[in-house]
Amino acid sequence: MSATEYSLEIQPRFTETDGLGHINNTVIPVWCEAARTPIFEIFNPELDLHQWNLIVAGFTVAFIAPTYYGKNVTVKTYVSRIGNSSFELTQTCWQAGNKTAEVQTTLVHYDYHSEKSRPIPEDIRGMLANLSGPSESN
Repeated sequence: MSATEYSLEIQPRFTETDGLGHINNTVIPVWCEAARTPIFEIFNPELDLHQWNLIVAGFTVAFIAPTYYGKNVTVKTYVSRIGNSSFELTQTCWQAGNKTAEVQTTLVHYDYHSEKSRPIPEDIRGMLANLSGPSESN
């Protein structure tokens, strides 16, 4: 892991594999959510669901190459955009040195009680800014 991104190593499970030996397309977004935990902790250090303050506004997945069972996958996460109340994460999946998927997720700093977005505090904005650089290889 570099200073500008988070990285999570995942061992694909047999149950995540389709009949062709590929990891099912529905699995990649689940892995990416798991890899977002350090980002969640920036906003909510205790991961307290009663104090949750992020909501997913949308995500896209680009499947670049098949991901296979039997070889570990590294999910790299970095911040690609910071707005007033929202930010975008780019996550890449790497297997055996090959990028297999890229996911863009927009998250909003959100107040569930008022059902409104909230500006990202300056201290959190700074932490997000420190995660704004990708590493393009595994």
